[in-house]
Amino acid sequence: MIFVIVGPTGVGKSSLALEYSLKHDALIVNGDVFQCYKEMNIGTAKPPLEERKKVPHYLFDIATVTKEYTIYDYQKDLRKTLDELIPLNKDIIIVGGSGLYLKSSLYDFNLNEVKNKVDMSLYEKMDNETLYKKLQDIDLEASKNIHPNNRKRVIRAIEIYLESGEKKSDIINKQEHKLLYDVCFIGLSKQREELYSLINQRVDKMVEDGLVEEVRSLMEQYPTSLRAFQAIGYKELMESLKTTPLSDIINLIKQRTRNYAKRQYTYFNHQLPVNWFSSKGDALNFMEEYHAIK
Repeated sequence: MIFVIVGPTGVGKSSLALEYSLKHDALIVNGDVFQCYKEMNIGTAKPPLEERKKVPHYLFDIATVTKEYTIYDYQKDLRKTLDELIPLNKDIIIVGGSGLYLKSSLYDFNLNEVKNKVDMSLYEKMDNETLYKKLQDIDLEASKNIHPNNRKRVIRAIEIYLESGEKKSDIINKQEHKLLYDVCFIGLSKQREELYSLINQRVDKMVEDGLVEEVRSLMEQYPTSLRAFQAIGYKELMESLKTTPLSDIINLIKQRTRNYAKRQYTYFNHQLPVNWFSSKGDALNFMEEYHAIK
């Protein structure tokens, strides 16, 4: 049985996965792309090593920040990992918030390896209106499904075309949107105010645990322009640590994390057949009942 635990950041996905795994001898697989990078720990909320020693964990610390870990890489690695784990006849729990990476890997998406990486710095300097117009010129159909202010998705859609010569919309239209595995999607959600409070507490805990020191260490070792450092928390600190009061940066990280959580919930709610639960206990009971009938 493969469970996929999804939901907004900070909602308790990893805790649910660990509790079920300890009880049922299940295997945990990473579904958060930034937790694949071995140099990024605190800011990605990666499960601590002592926790990962309790049950087998896969696809953590498999990439380095000096080489971008692409959606193609994740698809290839997740499918290979599942093909190796399924014959063990143990429950598998994929847990994480990288929705597009999960959907592209678990469904019949055929992605091509990027042979020639395109320099997107010119596009990254454009304002939102100009950038969105570029996307409309390249791929009008894709632009209709992307908000003009969602720079990350707009840039990614342009990048796909420049690197592959294919429009993002054409690539998507080729798929039959069929699951490749027998999967049960579990979603954790909270009321908005409770979720926002959890996110704020989580960011404070990251700072307390050494996030600023982690970022300073990375800045001493690597260029801040690396794609991995676009992750929330790392990006804000690297851009402003030398010029802005730390309290202001922390508040910005909290705000952007809250905004990201809203986008995550919207994506999972519309793109995947998720069984939603507002408490870990209810989700755990459902998983155990589902396990029993399978």
